[in-house]
Amino acid sequence: MDSAAIDRFEASRGRLASLAYRLLGSAADAEDAVQDAFLRWQAAHRERIEVPEAWLTKVVTNLCLDRLRSAQARHERAAGAWLPEPLLDGDPMLGPADTFEQRESVSLAVLTLMERLSPVERAVYVLREAFSYPHAEIAGILGITESASQQHVHRARRRVASERRGGDEADPASARRIVEEFLAAAMSGRTERLVALLTADATAVSDGYGLARRLLRYTTSERIASYVRAGFKPTPAKRRLAGGRPAFHIALVNGSPAVLAVVDDRVVGAVAFEVSDGKVASLHGIAAADRLTRLNEAWRQHEPDAPVIHAW
Repeated sequence: MDSAAIDRFEASRGRLASLAYRLLGSAADAEDAVQDAFLRWQAAHRERIEVPEAWLTKVVTNLCLDRLRSAQARHERAAGAWLPEPLLDGDPMLGPADTFEQRESVSLAVLTLMERLSPVERAVYVLREAFSYPHAEIAGILGITESASQQHVHRARRRVASERRGGDEADPASARRIVEEFLAAAMSGRTERLVALLTADATAVSDGYGLARRLLRYTTSERIASYVRAGFKPTPAKRRLAGGRPAFHIALVNGSPAVLAVVDDRVVGAVAFEVSDGKVASLHGIAAADRLTRLNEAWRQHEPDAPVIHAW
């Protein structure tokens, strides 16, 4: 392959990775899909491709759809132990963030909700909301009619909106203040303080320190408060599991405020918050090591703020 063809692909790599991440919810799987697309680009009759960017978008989208439809993916997701992979703010794989729809489409809350969409609905939703593709182009990418594309995105928007919690765009200072208050309440061990910081319809989901076979879900503010209070209570067993005494940092993950537990410059757990009207509307807790690989790579190159808790 000549250098011009390689350069053409590399110019699209970031956009393709961002598209694949939104479709798959996994940075590692997204990188694999983009690499597969590169191999197809190598083997293609490129002189016959009129618009390389459109061709590559179609290839990556359909590679991702194949993965979503695969028996392995269906099993993993049906097993109830799947959560999207969190990415640290500034990661190029997060992709476009100029509009509210683009920022929302990459939040952990929406990536989790998109699991309830069919693969085609998910693809239409991502192409339309995150990348502003017209329905005519989406139809060409997916091999459906323009009318079907419109119907799919309508259903997807309605499904996501009906189950969405929070999503306010709090400014960074306000978001940090809310998370600091929540963390202080969690460390105090006082359930009533936590309940006061949660919306009435708050939800929480966790992978149980990466050990649970199925996700742990909580749907009332009282149950969430009890779970958080117990989760943030330090014990020798938890410190052994973490590999030491974590420091807690506040950061942005997938555009949302988050608490990161860090031991020796290694993130061992992340809790991302969705905020609504100054309260916490949802939490996503992730501690499985294989879901924190890329976040850790970014963290080691990151200049973090001072921890809010130096040693747990």
